[in-house]
Amino acid sequence: MMAESLVHGTVNFRDTGGLPVAGSATRHGVLFRSGNLATVTPEGETDLAALGLKRIIDLRDDEEVRKQPSRAGDIPIQRVPLFAGSVASFFTENLGLTDMYRTLVDDSADRVVDVVRGVLADQPVLVHCTVGKDRTGVTVALTLAAAGVDERAIIADYARTESLLPAERNRAVIELVRKVHPESQNIVELATQSPARIMQGLLTDLTNRFGSPTDYLRAQGLSDEEIAGLVDVLVDRGTRTIR
Repeated sequence: MMAESLVHGTVNFRDTGGLPVAGSATRHGVLFRSGNLATVTPEGETDLAALGLKRIIDLRDDEEVRKQPSRAGDIPIQRVPLFAGSVASFFTENLGLTDMYRTLVDDSADRVVDVVRGVLADQPVLVHCTVGKDRTGVTVALTLAAAGVDERAIIADYARTESLLPAERNRAVIELVRKVHPESQNIVELATQSPARIMQGLLTDLTNRFGSPTDYLRAQGLSDEEIAGLVDVLVDRGTRTIR
């Protein structure tokens, strides 16, 4: 059974708290992830206000934002579009999730770091894209990795998205994309899936090329001081309060 979203009118809205870190766990109520906020209901606006969000990091491109503007009230929004091209290009070029994620970490590396720094700057913070699967999945995974979260838990959190996407939404999206891109071979994977093997592959690739996912972030300019700050923000040490 699909879990109910934390905010009415959203898809895949959830807290990253409770994930295992050596001797501890990630803190609840600090880092949230979700799909877009375009269909937030009045009840959902109350839900958002109750979370006390200080920043929303929107990973969508300009066209996506124009078509589906956020309903986030007065919460400050940091725009960090992650793809150099359009999302549609992955369908037209017949790329799979592995290719998509490799493109994201290579071509948008500076913006990935911008997301991590946004998480560090204000909490509670929400990171979202269209459905909270790919752009959100990658950037949240790397943020959690830098905080020392167990790799198996990072992969499981990523993979969980697939079970949170409504079946009716998936059917409608697949049908629409097939009409627009009839030759595309990876529609189901790109639009609806988040297999554990894909995130495992990304983390392994970054380890092979940089030493670790955290070293990838270091190579893009994230400092050891910032990484230590991220641990302080996200990991429950029993004494710290949210800024």
